[in-house]
Amino acid sequence: SVLYKERNLMRLSFMLNSVPWFRVHIVILNDPGRILGVHLIHTGLVAGWSASMSIYELIIIDPTDPVYNPLWRQGAYVFPFITRLGVTLSVFGWSTGSSLQQSSNLWTYESVAACHLILSGLCVLASIWHWTFWNLDLFSSTRSRVLALDLVRLFGIHLSLASTLCFGFGLGHLTGFFGPGFWSSDALGIVGTIRYVKPVYSIIGLTPYCYGSIAAHHIVAGLVGISVGLWQTASRPGPSLYSLLGLANIEATLSSSIASVFFSGFITSGLVWYGSLSTGLELFGPTRFEWDTGYFSLNIESRVKSIDGLLQKQAWESVPDKVVLYDYIGNNPAKGGLFRSGPMLKGDGIFQNWLGQASFEVGALPVSVRRMPAFFETFPVVLVDLGGTVRADIPFRRAESRYSLEQTKVIVSFLGGLLTGAEYSNPAIVKSYARKAQFGQIFTFDKKTSASDGVFRTGLRGWYTFGHISLGLLFFFAHLWHGGRSLFKEIWTGVIVNYETTASVEYGRNEKLGEGATKASAFI
Repeated sequence: SVLYKERNLMRLSFMLNSVPWFRVHIVILNDPGRILGVHLIHTGLVAGWSASMSIYELIIIDPTDPVYNPLWRQGAYVFPFITRLGVTLSVFGWSTGSSLQQSSNLWTYESVAACHLILSGLCVLASIWHWTFWNLDLFSSTRSRVLALDLVRLFGIHLSLASTLCFGFGLGHLTGFFGPGFWSSDALGIVGTIRYVKPVYSIIGLTPYCYGSIAAHHIVAGLVGISVGLWQTASRPGPSLYSLLGLANIEATLSSSIASVFFSGFITSGLVWYGSLSTGLELFGPTRFEWDTGYFSLNIESRVKSIDGLLQKQAWESVPDKVVLYDYIGNNPAKGGLFRSGPMLKGDGIFQNWLGQASFEVGALPVSVRRMPAFFETFPVVLVDLGGTVRADIPFRRAESRYSLEQTKVIVSFLGGLLTGAEYSNPAIVKSYARKAQFGQIFTFDKKTSASDGVFRTGLRGWYTFGHISLGLLFFFAHLWHGGRSLFKEIWTGVIVNYETTASVEYGRNEKLGEGATKASAFI
């Protein structure tokens, strides 16, 4: 036993002195049991993070006003993703929307957090078990009984399992056959709720506005993936293809798997930032491009113009509160800086009241305030007529001004909100509302409750996109690195890679921690 302890100490000393810090993972390169353990602990960490974030958001979120104080303005990150999959209820009695399937209240925000926490603990325990009992017959070749991994069959098994999950999600969860459905809404984010989604297999479904294509895609992709996975499990590639793709090299497999991860990260980042059916306005907030194109302001204008001019007051009062809320620059995810911590309401406060549509006039000529672009911190207050001609402004140098609000005698009136019917001609008051009109619709805010500091923040769309693009780029470079190492190893080492050469020079080829039967004493 003393000799055994000395041998372990020598081996540990060799590792500490020979393996650099960025290559400590080499001890699991050819250790299937512990590779599985590492994957399990990573899954446990992700599940644990999801559980802790859900619990944190349950503590800080105020669900009392889903219209003027929605989740996405309060800094919710995981709640929108939980909600769009069909969970809308809390054990405390509040809900983020109605559901067509009211028969079961099993899945709540609290139960989702608890399940992720339990899953995290089980994954950690399973990881410890596989790290301890690494030498399983499962990882031995059925023919030679030596340590071996059939990477082709392993790929087929993973693809089959993932495709089965994809198929079940599309057929069961989304369609309501065995699940709650999916969050769906209209183009303006007004009537969003959980609904069953009927698959659409027609070519007509290939539009950006068809929820049925989401369910159909998962069903078809799942069936195709199951077929390909079973084929990969049962068949064998030819020798030339096997060698060309490096299918015997686990680092090549690592490189390929990393490619699927960064590809998914880039796709989902685009869907969240640019907006899509799967990222509804009620859950994720408006996108930057809806502010840039005046999407909501044009819709409000069309609603009001469609009603007789004698009923303008009633027309403005009938505009949905959600549409009015979206037409505000503080809800623009591109307006806040990425490195300003805190939710959106930390910048301007909690919405209290809409003051109404501010209409400016120079004499009998209607004018409007030029709205601030997303990437400007300050912007000149300029009032233009319908033709785009400047009619009034707030000058930087009053001595040389010709279009100041005092000189042009601009007046402002309100319709549809708290100040409906009010009219002001005092230059100081008009200037105040003209500055606020740069930001879109004008609101009053509760700044004390949120301790706001007046600096805009980005929202869920900005944080998600920044994080996943950054990680995606990191994974992309890792894919190139590991792919280059596996495909061109013979070139940059000058060694013909086979079992005999690598067994004598690559540390970790056979050696296991705590096991002294195999011999390997050097590494590349």
